[in-house]
Amino acid sequence: MIERIDAALLRNMVLSAANNLNANREAVNALNVFPVPDGDTGTNMGLTFMNAAKEVEGNTYSTVSDVASAVAKATLRGARGNSGVILSQIFRGVSKVLKRCDTVGADEFAAALKMGSDTAYSAVMKPTEGTILTVIRKCAQAAQEFEGDDIAALLEAVIAKGNRTLAKTTQMLPQLQQAGVVDAGGQGLMFVLEGFAMALDGKDVTLNAVTGPKTAKSEAGQPETAQQSIKTEDIKFTYCTEFIINKYDPSSSADGLRTAIESKGDCMLIIDEEDIVKVHIHTNNPGYVLEQAVKLGEMVNIKIDNMKLQHSSIINGENAEDTGEAASPAPEKELAIISVAAGEGLAETFRGLGIDGIIEGGQTMNPSTEDILAAANATGAKNVIILPNNKNIILSAEQVQYLAEDRKIFVVPTNSIPEGIAAAMAFSPDLGPEELASSMGEAAKAVKSGSVTFAVRDTSIEGMDIAKGNYLGLWGGKIAAVGEDLNEITAKLVSEMAGEDAEVISVYRGADSSEQDAAALEETLTEAYPDTDVLFYDGGQPVYYYLISVE
Repeated sequence: MIERIDAALLRNMVLSAANNLNANREAVNALNVFPVPDGDTGTNMGLTFMNAAKEVEGNTYSTVSDVASAVAKATLRGARGNSGVILSQIFRGVSKVLKRCDTVGADEFAAALKMGSDTAYSAVMKPTEGTILTVIRKCAQAAQEFEGDDIAALLEAVIAKGNRTLAKTTQMLPQLQQAGVVDAGGQGLMFVLEGFAMALDGKDVTLNAVTGPKTAKSEAGQPETAQQSIKTEDIKFTYCTEFIINKYDPSSSADGLRTAIESKGDCMLIIDEEDIVKVHIHTNNPGYVLEQAVKLGEMVNIKIDNMKLQHSSIINGENAEDTGEAASPAPEKELAIISVAAGEGLAETFRGLGIDGIIEGGQTMNPSTEDILAAANATGAKNVIILPNNKNIILSAEQVQYLAEDRKIFVVPTNSIPEGIAAAMAFSPDLGPEELASSMGEAAKAVKSGSVTFAVRDTSIEGMDIAKGNYLGLWGGKIAAVGEDLNEITAKLVSEMAGEDAEVISVYRGADSSEQDAAALEETLTEAYPDTDVLFYDGGQPVYYYLISVE
């Protein structure tokens, strides 16, 4: 009988839950079907809670309040995906109840689950029953109805109620009924609660201890994941977009951001927590979402996934398995080049230059080392050259050199899109990988790169008074032009960059620059530089109205 949970036991419960969830995350992934088939609910929940486990693993705590607070903060900052954010909100609510507790009894534990449920519901703009929300609500209800002081028995009752509720989710949502599966997020939550119970029983949890639930069966009797019941073309919003905002002003509200982006997608979650905001949304315009977000603060932990491609890959791989044939790996080749870029126009430019793979990202949306490594591995090449095209991505790209096991990685330290394009244009099939990377790096250095964006707050820099919303012309790490007229500022920036020997001026129009403005700017620059080739391209990049190169 366990009447009180102290800090050490709660810490062990967190570690046990994280291990149990991650042991079963592929089983949860196979269940995922709602709200769209991005196929990674188990991974997202597992990584979210593993962030909490890593936080508490090496620390000693004197109160359960300290443990709960650490878990709440770690899950929020590490939250991935819709399910991960909801899971973080459950533990945010739990932390509210336990914030003054040295130890926890049955009554406090029940109250904590109830607050976790309430907090999760309040975080979702349009709560849907038949999801993880229903499961946590019924679990909390069972905890409050329990009579007695034995927390192990209370948790047993909670898990029994949770599993009964989970089984009913198949009939609660058409998508789940069609696929013949239970809700993936609800199943992930049950693995967390079961991990808690294992710790109370003194059991060790290993990553292969539990096989997880069975998925639906196809007519041939082979395992079928929930994703196979959905058509790729039926996915309404393509990009799963999430990030954290570190507020410029901790007292500011995220209400304006919520209003600005709520019509741009679905599955939106915006968690406003003191000095940070956690954002998750499925959208067709991640650039617009990021542009609105940067007005509130600096963005970190940015992750953008193409769910249509992800779903198609899952389906293709599993279809090959169903026919008894292994999915064909990418054919091995000697050399591949991959590039970071945001904006379909820029991506097409790189593809036209022979780039083998595009990693979605750039300023305010930096891909992780894991993302870059995955792109390098996908090429199947023995040697991979990476063009980061942003100074904030270079270090992440360089870490791939130490993680890639069966291929050699070369990073050309390109600081901008124009530098990356110049590097790609310097490709020569006659050079070896190392010599080629060096040659591409020299080509990148020969280009002058500028950009035009906007000010996110009032400030004064180097004698210039800058108002929020002003257009900014950036070049050489400095602000070269400031003003209220976009084309005027862009023309001034070009005049700073272009010397008498300029041969080519290339301008890449961003997603928020109109065709009319671009046409007027092209006319202005052509007249100003009659002996220079002035070239305009539709880059489609977010955040920057224009990217400019001078050669």
